[in-house]
Amino acid sequence: MGYTNVGKSTLMNLLSKSDVFAENKLFATLDTTVRKVVIENIPFLLSDTVGFIRKLPHDLVESFKSTLDEVREADILVHVVDISHPNFEQHIHVVNETLNDLGVLDKPILLVFNKIDAFKYTVRDEDDLTEPGPEHRSLDDLKRSWMARGAYPSIFISAAQKINISELRAALMGLVKQIHFIRYPNTRPPEDWVEFQDGEQEV
Repeated sequence: MGYTNVGKSTLMNLLSKSDVFAENKLFATLDTTVRKVVIENIPFLLSDTVGFIRKLPHDLVESFKSTLDEVREADILVHVVDISHPNFEQHIHVVNETLNDLGVLDKPILLVFNKIDAFKYTVRDEDDLTEPGPEHRSLDDLKRSWMARGAYPSIFISAAQKINISELRAALMGLVKQIHFIRYPNTRPPEDWVEFQDGEQEV
């Protein structure tokens, strides 16, 4: 999930190896798409939702309702952000406001900053003594900012250029495993069990 046009469908195509329609324009996805994904022999369902937006056009309200239902029912939320957009922080705020209204901010959330390949910033002159603005922040500056200290784990990727996708899969799988092994404890591999002194094994 995330603001509109942040690359959610492109990312879903990578993770699910499907052909979900993806185009660089507003509301390219108008309904919720669900795909089965298997990582490390653990299956789960991945949903691609309609992009969030502050002022939703009237004719898209019904489609957006299906997205809200998907968000309510989801076990994990993958919040995709277009970090190359100058207003990406405002977009995060819009999405978080919606999540707060839905009462789902307590769900596990993975914050994915997409489109690092398109990220640009203005390099300041060495003798410039003025206060730097948002346009002067490099990608490394952003990684050291509130994003590194936020409440949710974050990762920086490019879905289009397939940068850091393995790291994203690993981070997502870590969250999936936590839920999977709680619901299905008998599927936990032996190496994840703890042996106690009395000889009994317990998860």
